[in-house]
Amino acid sequence: MPSPRKILLLSAEVAPFAKTGGLADVAGALPKALAAHGHDVRVVMPAYASIKGELSALPGALAVPTGAGPLPAGAFVTELPGSRVPVYLIAERNLFDRPQIYGYDDDPYRFAFFSKAALALCEAIGWKPDLVHAHDWHAAPAITWLATAGAHDGAWAETPTAFTIHNLAHQGRSARTVMGYLGAAAPTLLEEGPLEVNFMARGIYHATMVNTVSPTYAREIVTAAGGSGLDRLLAHRRRDLRGILNGIDDAVWDPATDAHLAAPFGADRIEARGATKRALQEKLGLAVDEKIPLVGMVTRLDAQKGLEITGHVLHLLMSGAAGDVQCVVLGTGAAPYEDMLRHLASYHRGKMRAVLAFASDVASMIYGGSDLFLMPSLFEPCGLSQLIAMRYGSVPVVRATGGLADTVREGETGFTFVPFAAPAFWTAIQRALFVLKTDRARWRRIQENGMRADHGWGSAAREYERLYDDAVSRAARVP
Repeated sequence: MPSPRKILLLSAEVAPFAKTGGLADVAGALPKALAAHGHDVRVVMPAYASIKGELSALPGALAVPTGAGPLPAGAFVTELPGSRVPVYLIAERNLFDRPQIYGYDDDPYRFAFFSKAALALCEAIGWKPDLVHAHDWHAAPAITWLATAGAHDGAWAETPTAFTIHNLAHQGRSARTVMGYLGAAAPTLLEEGPLEVNFMARGIYHATMVNTVSPTYAREIVTAAGGSGLDRLLAHRRRDLRGILNGIDDAVWDPATDAHLAAPFGADRIEARGATKRALQEKLGLAVDEKIPLVGMVTRLDAQKGLEITGHVLHLLMSGAAGDVQCVVLGTGAAPYEDMLRHLASYHRGKMRAVLAFASDVASMIYGGSDLFLMPSLFEPCGLSQLIAMRYGSVPVVRATGGLADTVREGETGFTFVPFAAPAFWTAIQRALFVLKTDRARWRRIQENGMRADHGWGSAAREYERLYDDAVSRAARVP
């Protein structure tokens, strides 16, 4: 059993308080799994205007050191639901009291402030972590400061760090003046322009250990095709790079207890899924017929998610090229993809519905009521939707990239294809529908395999413990 550690976890979003994607799910679930292993984990995130619920204000104000001088900030504290893991929220009205989490010109300054405030918070509460674990570029300013100015600060010198890459495509590029604001100085990296800072590159370069969220994605990002311009830097850090597969919070995603489902079910009661399928068909105005295959998608409408090859395939499906099939797509995102799905659903109004909104109740019903679940991603660092779909008995059809390749086994837990092309996607769907229609016993085995697979956070937490051990030992060897 590893020695208990004090771990500071920094993330721009944490479920259930603020979420735009899988980063929030990881930041909300991993700390609970680590705490269950005996570690003292403290989570820090910004206090966005959208966050509701019971928050306790910490007394006094933080004096956050910046290149512009010390700036005040407040802090609130709560706990991750179902745990005693504290979550501290950094409050600064001008920076975080905004309608959205991201998308502002001053995002690099906002998250540089957040990073410095998180470290100031630790000093204010008298708690010194054994390791700082930062997630994605938004928390990379903390890694950057700790490896530069912090290395000469008595309170933080020799602090080991771990940096987790959730999506390499988002890099936090900014004018180099942000380094002065952060109070850090370092030579320009090859991945940066002469007057630029790239915080994703900085996190990779400065962290003691680096990981990403699946073994396959860890291999893909050291290549020119998958490295988003950072492949040489990642290859340089290959010795310190790990791929740790994400899990899902199986206390949250549980078809036996999910209140949004029409009836509870499990691997030993798969037939009870039919009640949710019928409820979903009725809710969305589709023909209520359990025998008609129902294809589902729950996705962010973004090029990463494979929407470029999806429209034609859905049109073929709805046109009857594979027999009678229904389709439900839930998601929001880029306007061209919303327009595409809106048009397809209008054209095939008797068979297809596009729910272009955030609707957690419909998401659960799609997971629990669809027969097939589509994820034709261009790239996918890990993916959580396929894990949830499998746990809920919906058989995934995915492109074998990143974490999708690590979690979906062809003909055993789902169906896969490799080329990023509509014909390959269409062929995989046809294989799946053929088994569904002609071999119900095999289909049930595929469902059961997915539902019984262990995709919880227990094994992932042990991998992170080993990552932390490596970070601590390597930091100790630095002169």
